[in-house]
Amino acid sequence: MEMIQQHIEALIFASEQSITSAEIVACLSQVNGEEVADVLVDETIEAISKKYEAEEHFFELVALSGGYQFMTKKRYAPTVSSLIQHRNKKKLSAAAMETLAIIAYKQPITKAEIEQIRGVNCDYSVHKLLEKELITIEGKSDAPGRPLLYGTSKLFMDYFSLNSLKDLPQLKDIQSINENEIGQQTEN
Repeated sequence: MEMIQQHIEALIFASEQSITSAEIVACLSQVNGEEVADVLVDETIEAISKKYEAEEHFFELVALSGGYQFMTKKRYAPTVSSLIQHRNKKKLSAAAMETLAIIAYKQPITKAEIEQIRGVNCDYSVHKLLEKELITIEGKSDAPGRPLLYGTSKLFMDYFSLNSLKDLPQLKDIQSINENEIGQQTEN
């Protein structure tokens, strides 16, 4: 295929979420009319990654959630972040963030289980997270009534720059529950 590097760059650039090597191979093969080799795509992706490591570029090719995406280099992140914050005044509420964290760590999880952990109704938060495509419906539980199971989406992984759920901070690394207790500890 002629100018394969530019075709691959175009696919990565046009993809709203990270794009896998397999998706790139499928697209290029469809356009080319014959199978494009996986090895050729992987080698070209490596070349693209090296190309954008140079200081003259403000973005780089990053491996995310099993695929690739162009992202702003950390050096320019504050500048771009200010634009995004300016344009996107709507943020997740504290309740939605709590709900999202519970889903991320406990998935797949039902709404009733989320409500049991939070202690309040979470209909609105779950609805907003589904609307923003940060969570997905993973299926139905075997529990009575067959409630829906929720899990995080590919967009969640991309948004928080995670390759896998193993990249989430471990709960023990954040803070121990005992450190948040009020009052004095007594020995029994």
